[in-house]
Amino acid sequence: MFYGLNKFIKNILPKQLFYRGLLIVAIPIIILQITITFVFFDSLWIKTNKGMTRALVGEIKTFMNAYKNGEFDKDFLVILFKEDLNFNIKFEPSKALPKKDMERWFSPIDRTLRRELKSRLPDYWFDTTSYKNLIDLRIKYKDGYFQFFIPKERVTSSSARLFALWITLPAFLLIIIAIIFLKNQTRPIINLARASEKFGKGENVDDFRPSGALEIRQAGYEFDKMRKRIIRHLNQRSEMLSGISHDLRTPLTRIKLQLAFIKDENISKKLSKDVQEMEKMLNEYLQFASSHSNEKTERFNLTNLVENIINKYETKNITSDLNKNIYLEGRKILIERCLGNLIDNGIKYAIKVHIKLSKNTQNITIIIDDDGSGIPENEYNNVFKPFYKIDKSRGDSKSSVGLGLSIASDVVKSHGGNILLDKSPQGGLRVKVILPF
Repeated sequence: MFYGLNKFIKNILPKQLFYRGLLIVAIPIIILQITITFVFFDSLWIKTNKGMTRALVGEIKTFMNAYKNGEFDKDFLVILFKEDLNFNIKFEPSKALPKKDMERWFSPIDRTLRRELKSRLPDYWFDTTSYKNLIDLRIKYKDGYFQFFIPKERVTSSSARLFALWITLPAFLLIIIAIIFLKNQTRPIINLARASEKFGKGENVDDFRPSGALEIRQAGYEFDKMRKRIIRHLNQRSEMLSGISHDLRTPLTRIKLQLAFIKDENISKKLSKDVQEMEKMLNEYLQFASSHSNEKTERFNLTNLVENIINKYETKNITSDLNKNIYLEGRKILIERCLGNLIDNGIKYAIKVHIKLSKNTQNITIIIDDDGSGIPENEYNNVFKPFYKIDKSRGDSKSSVGLGLSIASDVVKSHGGNILLDKSPQGGLRVKVILPF
């Protein structure tokens, strides 16, 4: 029971911290205001109105009794009540009371007036809505009725409006102050969340400055320390791989020059092939080292980018289904490197490759299908690890360092997207890249 209630409350509560905080402040104020208003109306306003209405009905009954008994001149009596009590009275002979009920059953004024009239003057009819400041009250008398036009101020206290204003205005001011306060308190949290999101995508967040309450500033300082440690680690890794790769290029170049002097063509050809594979591996190392570049984001035509990549493989059996003019906000060089690695991977282990590019209201989807041998499902997570290779399933005759999918995964995730592997309808591997639109 309590679990269901807790779940229901969580579902109806706002998701944002600002609005939750506003509810915490506003709900007690509103409850307090309603309680005070209810107590006021019950103990003061309604009781006051009852007394005023009872006095009014008593005055009308006095008029009716005096008019009926003939103790005073009737014209004088009407003038007296008009001048002293502000009653506008006239007699309508040979007329029946209206049948249409004009009473408002949920109005405190109507309810109180009806109760008093019913107990003292049973044959009556009144209307409190047709006139702005007057009550039209009609009392049965012989074959006609008396019509009284009575100011509404005779049955209601004007203090109610002042009290309502006195209650509402401070509550409104308190809520305004709470909104301003909560905005200032949640802004540092929002800035921290945005900085974390930007850093997660590989963007520069050097302009981030911790602010807000002590706990929030502490979280901001710790985030900044973590950011600097990660950047330092990535720079060290990139510098190490770049240095090793460049150091190996020099002896590799010397080997290539010495191969030219080998007279045996078979030996020279085999050694040249090994050197080419080594050079390719070094290039992949350098590419991996630069996969976290400081390239700035830009808006570019993703469709044109994919087409340009496909055009590099004119002799290959590549088909495509690309939606026109799909634009992406991101780092163009990294995206090109990512898609190039994925297409290279498909071409390397398959005969046919099909590329599909589409979008919806939220995401851009790139699907690369091939008809190769595929990858076992239990290896889907492992292949994204750096330097991980599957010798049996994807062919050990092909030279590979095991960085292609790792680089692609890093690039996609740095753009806030995801990369998934699945079985292709063509029989091989399906690579699905999802990027936020």
